[in-house]
Amino acid sequence: MANAIAYAAEKTAFSLVLDQAIKTASKDGGYIKVLNTAEKFLGDVWGHAAFDRLRSTFAPGEKYANFFDRILRDVDTDVVKGLFMAFGFNAGYVGYHDARKNEKKYNINIPWVILFDPTSACNLHCTGCWASEYSRTLNLSYDDLDRIVTEGKALGTRGYVLTGGEPMCRKKDIVKLAKKHSDCGFMIFTNGTLVDQQFCDDMRDCKNIVLSMSVEGLEDATDNRRGQGVFQKVMNTMDLLHRNKLPYGVSICYTRQNYKAVTSDEFLDFMIDKGVLFGWYFHFMPTGNDTTMDLVPTPEQREYMYHRIRDIRGYHGGKEIFLMDFQNDGEWVNGCIAGGKSYCHINPNGDVEPCVFIHYSSANIHDKSLLECLQQPLFRQYRANMPYNENLLRPCPMLENPAKLRKMVHESGAVSTDMQDPEDVDHLTHKVEDYAKAWAPVAEKLWASDHPGYVPKTMDQITGIEDE
Repeated sequence: MANAIAYAAEKTAFSLVLDQAIKTASKDGGYIKVLNTAEKFLGDVWGHAAFDRLRSTFAPGEKYANFFDRILRDVDTDVVKGLFMAFGFNAGYVGYHDARKNEKKYNINIPWVILFDPTSACNLHCTGCWASEYSRTLNLSYDDLDRIVTEGKALGTRGYVLTGGEPMCRKKDIVKLAKKHSDCGFMIFTNGTLVDQQFCDDMRDCKNIVLSMSVEGLEDATDNRRGQGVFQKVMNTMDLLHRNKLPYGVSICYTRQNYKAVTSDEFLDFMIDKGVLFGWYFHFMPTGNDTTMDLVPTPEQREYMYHRIRDIRGYHGGKEIFLMDFQNDGEWVNGCIAGGKSYCHINPNGDVEPCVFIHYSSANIHDKSLLECLQQPLFRQYRANMPYNENLLRPCPMLENPAKLRKMVHESGAVSTDMQDPEDVDHLTHKVEDYAKAWAPVAEKLWASDHPGYVPKTMDQITGIEDE
């Protein structure tokens, strides 16, 4: 009862502050006041230094002041508030602190976010999609989804990302889930072709759902990977969302072929003109027995992405859009975030995996509670071995530290969770070893340039560490 009263009081206080912030944000000095208030709630989560940097960019006319002006202009005020309550207060504040308490209690990682696949079904078949490795006939029932969220909330997880397959094949269940768990935030990674007016109405009603739509660049690039006419369908969905004053972003897999196109001024200006507010960039991962290294960006291309994304989202200049590169932004999240450290993945068969790209596990939600799944040996291996090296531009246990992944999987006894063509971890890690060795000296150079006092490791030292 005491916890419920404290939660209600904090929620009311946060809501009142948020109401005032929305009313005054775009006025002179309004954003600074909002940041000062937000720091009281989220300073120990995001870091006080981050708020210091943000304050310098929110003066009238500055990039991020203009960016948030666009949000307040283009997105329904009640939806803005609902999403801040869901992702900021419930997930970022209440959930974060509850998760940290339970981490100490159980001596395991408790994720801030859980990704889960409601279904393996999809109306597209895109090259390089991790979900294409799964059977297309699998589903988590609504009761499964409800239990995941209910048990997750009890541990402190109040952020949920729905992937697939195509999660919008289950949109009625998604809406039902979001309405029941109004104290959680739900982001849907979607191909964007199944959104209709009814779902827009449901999103406005729920106020805790946001969409991230997959694109590969402009029309030719997207249609070449996703199918003829898909790009125009996604653009039509963006127009529909914009008319309904709903926020949305894009999800982009960058490859050896499209890395410049998806970061070009032409592409980003077009996305901003279409109302896109944020973008998630994912490095192509060679998961699956039949997947080769042909689409994996070269070290030189990845270094280009490192500089380009930072230029675009810089506190000054760049573009009025928020971007994140999940392979090159390891320094901001202290390396790999998988294995329950910040997130984990549940596939449509119920297997609880450390990452959407790491298909190994020894725990399934149909056999165990979520807590028991998070206690599985592979997740304990992740916790014991993180970070995998001092250089956080080499964060991943697969792509940059394959010997570490191989060792963790073998020592934990985890097995492949690919239901169609199980990939042995030795096969996967052998496939990426040359890439890891080629990227290492580039990463060492970049890390040293941004971290005075860091002494770059030689290849002999790197090889020695990885062979331990």
